[in-house]
Amino acid sequence: MKRLFVLAMAFVGILGLATAAAAATEVRMVGDALVYGVYYSNRNFTGWNAATWTSAGSPAYKGAGTKTEESFQIWERFRVRTDFIASEAVKFRLALKVEDTWGHGTFTAANPSAAVMPYQAFLQFKVPGCQATATAGLQRVDLPHSKLFYASPVFGDNMAALVVKSPLYDKTLSVVAGFGRLIDTNRTFDPTTTQVADELDAYFLALPVTVDGFAATPWAAVAVAGRNANYYTNKSSQYGSSYYVDNLASAGTLLAPALWENDQNAFWWAGGAFEVSALDPVKFYADVIYGAGAQSDRKKNRREGWFLDFGAEYTGWDVLTPKVFGWWSTGEDKSTMNGSERMPMVRPNWGAGNGFLFDDSQELVKDSNVGMSPVGSWGLGASLDNMSFVERLTHRLTVAYVGGTNSARAIRSLNDVLGSNPYFQMGRDLTVDEHVIGVNFDTKYMIYQNLAAVVETGWAHGEFQQSVWGHRLVSRSRDGDTWKAAFGLSYKF
Repeated sequence: MKRLFVLAMAFVGILGLATAAAAATEVRMVGDALVYGVYYSNRNFTGWNAATWTSAGSPAYKGAGTKTEESFQIWERFRVRTDFIASEAVKFRLALKVEDTWGHGTFTAANPSAAVMPYQAFLQFKVPGCQATATAGLQRVDLPHSKLFYASPVFGDNMAALVVKSPLYDKTLSVVAGFGRLIDTNRTFDPTTTQVADELDAYFLALPVTVDGFAATPWAAVAVAGRNANYYTNKSSQYGSSYYVDNLASAGTLLAPALWENDQNAFWWAGGAFEVSALDPVKFYADVIYGAGAQSDRKKNRREGWFLDFGAEYTGWDVLTPKVFGWWSTGEDKSTMNGSERMPMVRPNWGAGNGFLFDDSQELVKDSNVGMSPVGSWGLGASLDNMSFVERLTHRLTVAYVGGTNSARAIRSLNDVLGSNPYFQMGRDLTVDEHVIGVNFDTKYMIYQNLAAVVETGWAHGEFQQSVWGHRLVSRSRDGDTWKAAFGLSYKF
């Protein structure tokens, strides 16, 4: 009860601050609430847990298949975003959220453990004497990507960053530049009197170009990865299916000597996002990205690769919007000792059609997808979006086929040394002889203008190699497919 009181007082304090500030500033508050139940069967295609890293500073881990899933959970999330606007030139945003399952943490009856988490906290102002806008603090950062695919496979999430945006030429050309610190493991003091590189920093630049019927955004990003930052237990996906070490490092870094030789390694990406609307209502989308990292380190520790996607949609009908899409990325070759051939990522948030297979745009966010990796794979898909035959009722149907581009020998060789490990996981990482098929059907009914009933369903079937993942996991995956059915209420104010 005391913790609930503290939680209540925190929100009262925010409201009180807003009231006190009202005399000098304009205060705007918006928010949203989700309450939903999720039935999810056969997580990780087995109904068991995936392998996880257990130590922040070394490759210690627990294998898959040691815990059994709970098929049904009820989630609740509420968020409040408050803007304190001093003028048209200056504002500050504070955004807080509470998210947990019923019966756990904040939502435990009689003895709750309250947890209020800030997910945005930034100062935004216009730079005097020009049209540039600067934003400093915890904010949403998405590296450029065409809008058909929701967000970037390199980074799309909240980041503590300084971002400057400015128009350069009359609604045609602009610039976005930024710096962010993703990890600072030891913060003020390192553990001993010897300084260590325990940070992961990122720098990025984009030049959006828009002309009639065409938009292109060339961009580049550089990350400086300190050897002693916590890559093992910091998760690198919203769904929690991967860690920073999985997405940045090569498989060879897990073999002795572990991780990198250099104190710091540079990772860099260069790409372009393209959208063509000249043939409206037919629109085309494409992205090309090349990324590489640790190129001056030991050969086994290097990582580099390509990622391409493409898609089209027809927006000329009122009753539905058909879409088709595909992607391809380089995968591991036969050896783990010559580095990785998969494009490095930081925090991917990529997917199309609200699909069940990838961590992308699902509205009922928890237990929402399979969590597959977009790199080391290729695929094709189609979606019937915005289907509406009855007023206030919409549907979406998406089908996707995913194949692997990774050599079975590379994955098998690491599994032979480490056993079941978090770096390569069945169902998330596919060999050239494996595939997964996914289908999702989603429905939304607007009860009122701000209140919606949402249903999201998904099904996935995978075919996996026993010689790569072992008899136990593959045999279990053949016992049944993966299913999801979620129903809930979404309120926005």
